[in-house]
Amino acid sequence: MYHYVRDLKNSEYPEIKGLDATCFKEQLGYIKKHYNVVSGHALMDAITDKTPLPPQPLLLTFDDGYIDHFTQVFPVLVKERLPACFFPPAKCILEHDLLDVNKIHFVLAGTPDKRKIVDHIVKFIDENRLQYGLAPSEVYWKKLAHPNRFDPAEVIFIKRVLQRELPLDLRQRMINQLFSRYVTRDTASFSRNLYMSTDQIRTLQQHGMCVGSHGYDHFWLNTLSASQQAEEINQSLKFLTSVGVDTGRWMMCYPYGAYNESLLSVLKTRKCVIGLTTKVGLVSLENFDPLTMSRIDTNDLPKDADANANEWTLRALTT
Repeated sequence: MYHYVRDLKNSEYPEIKGLDATCFKEQLGYIKKHYNVVSGHALMDAITDKTPLPPQPLLLTFDDGYIDHFTQVFPVLVKERLPACFFPPAKCILEHDLLDVNKIHFVLAGTPDKRKIVDHIVKFIDENRLQYGLAPSEVYWKKLAHPNRFDPAEVIFIKRVLQRELPLDLRQRMINQLFSRYVTRDTASFSRNLYMSTDQIRTLQQHGMCVGSHGYDHFWLNTLSASQQAEEINQSLKFLTSVGVDTGRWMMCYPYGAYNESLLSVLKTRKCVIGLTTKVGLVSLENFDPLTMSRIDTNDLPKDADANANEWTLRALTT
């Protein structure tokens, strides 16, 4: 699972949580040494027609439709003759909108002192607490400020409050305030420089890459009603059709890894073959649900072409 892949040290936001382009090339060297990279089309064949895959199969997946995937990733894949899967959220491509999650990323990347952001959020919660019936800010801190394997407690608090904990209109106001203050007021221009264009996505498709759905609005899909989920999927399928994808058989990548049973029902009626989560783990084709496939992160494999097989690679030999 990949997100940002860029020349980090020479970029405007070197602190963005991403993979350096040089490390990406090294990691592909490691992958070619220990795995057989398969296409999304081959994996769908394996699921629908029981077509065998080579030993140690590995699927490369790139979430969120960043222009990095066209400028940094695609040329390397073509050179190395490797297939991959790309999952752009339709709205930011078609409407030059900027995903809230990306606004949060760049607020974090552009603000070395994360406590400033926390203080801003706490003040905002306190100012709106009575009107929205919010809990005291310290309740949110106690509930959310727990580090994970990639982020410290302060960053997790910021992400969770702004991604899902506050009412939608309130958190969008908060995100927009922070983005205007710490990044820019011109979100449309920022969006055009962040995401691929429809022509670039068509080029990926025309060169044999697999392009799948990442929703239309990049919502937490498990928070929507069944009818809202259906509309999200329908809109994203229209987008996929417009860039040349055969939506008679397609792949879904859940925004934030979020799904539920009603969403799975929607996908089944619309001929979705594969659903990718953010759950960390390997997949055995002998015993798994193709609509809830786990993935490992780029940080779970070495970024050195000459590295010895690590824990995940050795584990794959027995899966």
